[in-house]
Amino acid sequence: MEHHLLAAPPAARLGMGCWAVGGPFWSGDKPFGWGSVDDEESAAAIRRALDLGVTFFDTADVYGAGHGERVLGKALAGHRDEVLIATKWGNVFDETTRQIVGRDTTPGYVRRALEASLRRLGTDHVDLYQLHIGQVSPRQAEDLTGVLEDLVAEGGIRAYGWSTDDPALPPALAGPHFAAVQHEVNVLRDAPEMLALTGRRGWTSICRGPLAMGLLSPKYTADTRLSREDVRGDEPEWLVYFSDGRPDPQWLRRRDAVREVLTSGGRTLVQGALAWLWARAPHCLPVPGFRTAAQVEENAGALAHGALTPAELRDIDRILGRAVPLGHDSSV
Repeated sequence: MEHHLLAAPPAARLGMGCWAVGGPFWSGDKPFGWGSVDDEESAAAIRRALDLGVTFFDTADVYGAGHGERVLGKALAGHRDEVLIATKWGNVFDETTRQIVGRDTTPGYVRRALEASLRRLGTDHVDLYQLHIGQVSPRQAEDLTGVLEDLVAEGGIRAYGWSTDDPALPPALAGPHFAAVQHEVNVLRDAPEMLALTGRRGWTSICRGPLAMGLLSPKYTADTRLSREDVRGDEPEWLVYFSDGRPDPQWLRRRDAVREVLTSGGRTLVQGALAWLWARAPHCLPVPGFRTAAQVEENAGALAHGALTPAELRDIDRILGRAVPLGHDSSV
């Protein structure tokens, strides 16, 4: 399947990540949402993205413990044939308490999770269904591939993928309709091994964290202090850009070091970060998060500027002190 998700107009090179619009949810006393949100504002932002030609929306069943899928489905009502919807499964949660209560990667759970997602989204199919658990055994992968291929044949999903940062994907998971890997990559944290793998296999790299959890926005400074209701305010161990609810100084320094290159040609810092990904590899599909229509407009505005130049890519690598990774200046 040759770059399945990019076989579309240029605006399909940008998606919108819907984690934040799901609202609060927790694992015990640890927040996994981005704080309180206004559902009407979220819906307006989603519709604004559609107005601007953005047609790929990435969510997960666990975002807001099901609430995020409902918000997205309602906002896209009447426009289902115009968009691609990606969601994820694997976390088990209680919709009433908004608590993550476990995980389930068994084949039987895939069907139950999909049925629930389809109800919340108000649709009869998902365009991309992604495993939301970063590691599974080869046997689990083989079992999951079988049921996922069955779901494609039945019409419940169009393609499937995996949200993981591990480039050692079990070969058994990559069946005929495996189309994408969602993984972290941004200008501050490159992912050369994963980008090489996805490029070689003809898969789309859905770029998770393209704005480094918001750090690649000038509004975050050394004085910023985030709420404890925000996942970044009481950060899990895998979240490196913030520490004790504040932007980590070393990551701020790295961001500020490349600011001039990223904002060349009239781009905002956010737009430059997206432009880096488009230049980094042709199969990159960033999914920046958003809360408001204004944020959507800034994200979508990056499309008019296009990718950074090869020279700008090299400048950033030099500034950050890293070797030129495989894939720069050419198709991976």
